[in-house]
Amino acid sequence: MSVQMRPTCIIPLICVILLWAPGCTARYTANWTSLDARPLPKWYDEAKIGIFVHWGVFSVPGFGQFSEWFWYWWHSQRRAEEVEFMQKNYPPGFKYADFASEFRAEFFEPDKWADIFKASGARYVVFTSKHHEGFTNWPSASSWNWNSMDVGPHRDLVGELATAIRKKSLHFGLYHSLYEWYNPLYLLDQASGYKTQHFVAKKALPELVDLVMSYKPDLIWSDGDWEAPDTYWNSTEFLAWLYNDSPIKDVVVTNDRWGKGCYCKHGGYYNCADRYTPGKLPDHKWEKCQSVDSRSWGYRRDMMLSELMDLPSIIKDMVYVVALGGNYLLNIGPMSDGMIAPVFEERLRGLGAWLGINGEAIYASKPWRVQTENSTVTVWYTANNKTVYAIILGWPSKPLLQLTAPKTSGATQVTLLDYPKFPLKWTPVTPTAGLTIVMPTMPASPGDAWCVKLEGVV
Repeated sequence: MSVQMRPTCIIPLICVILLWAPGCTARYTANWTSLDARPLPKWYDEAKIGIFVHWGVFSVPGFGQFSEWFWYWWHSQRRAEEVEFMQKNYPPGFKYADFASEFRAEFFEPDKWADIFKASGARYVVFTSKHHEGFTNWPSASSWNWNSMDVGPHRDLVGELATAIRKKSLHFGLYHSLYEWYNPLYLLDQASGYKTQHFVAKKALPELVDLVMSYKPDLIWSDGDWEAPDTYWNSTEFLAWLYNDSPIKDVVVTNDRWGKGCYCKHGGYYNCADRYTPGKLPDHKWEKCQSVDSRSWGYRRDMMLSELMDLPSIIKDMVYVVALGGNYLLNIGPMSDGMIAPVFEERLRGLGAWLGINGEAIYASKPWRVQTENSTVTVWYTANNKTVYAIILGWPSKPLLQLTAPKTSGATQVTLLDYPKFPLKWTPVTPTAGLTIVMPTMPASPGDAWCVKLEGVV
């Protein structure tokens, strides 16, 4: 029997699915004009730095560019690299589902992950609850025998990590793919031109509600939306419930991937495209997600050191994002056994060491009136209350740093955050603007970036 969902019955049905209060009355209504007007919870903009974690059955083959898409490359695209990999390493008749029993997570210790994420200086973590393969990292009742409790680890990976993350006073978020490549219900809806909503009613929405009610995430990072419009996903109905009646209504933050044509237009903050890199200051809160591995979000057993971002590259990218008002979500892909590759841990701890010195220029900062200049070296500016920070990428070749944008006064004080108790000498460039700072002798820095604190400037 085909279940057609007419517009007149969508709201009542969603009320039942989402356990709305009687009458479905809500402060935010199920339309983008209302939902887009919701203020972003303050914690998110203040946090600035997050860690993204891609982990699932795809971590078992752990092969090829964008390894988290391995099943699709092998099964649908028949991409040569994946086909050859399977022929060389697995017997005929081996199916993708067979990888699930090898996803054992035998070395997964959530407290150790949380220690690393805390040491990175991140203030929030976004963990993959379910990627496009459909395997859920929690015991979903809507994903029988294709979840981490029924097969593979036999553990509630989402729940264990949520507990560990919160013990470190970090915000916990969940990535969730709306669509699933090969789910029969989704393929049925797809064949109807998305006129039916079998998959939405029986899989996507029940799982989203389950995640909210069971784990109470501070952030929902939606993805896998682009093949169908938001009306198919019933996104506005879900978000209205989330913002009005859910147990996380006051704290939850969402992104912009809620249906074809939504990104960079609707939702909470904007992700826009992966690795979004605007050329000027956006007029809406945004986030750049960036992977340490330049060729994949999931773990690759065949990754090369030259394909990974080094620490100076990570800091340079992060500083640019924050100076333009964004948040920086840095991704790693753990191994299928639950280990985080030492090179990823090294990058995260290096970032945390830099933030330990320079964090006041990053956390809770705002874009300044001038975002960047290149008088002596590349400089990015941030501001926090009345203090301005000039973050320099690379040490000047001469012991003088010229900044043309700040307007000084008799009260201007200049310090380097590495040595905050020792004021630096400076002279004005012109009577009205700019200053030349006498820089101290400094040892090489692993991050190749330093921060000059400017007080009493405008």
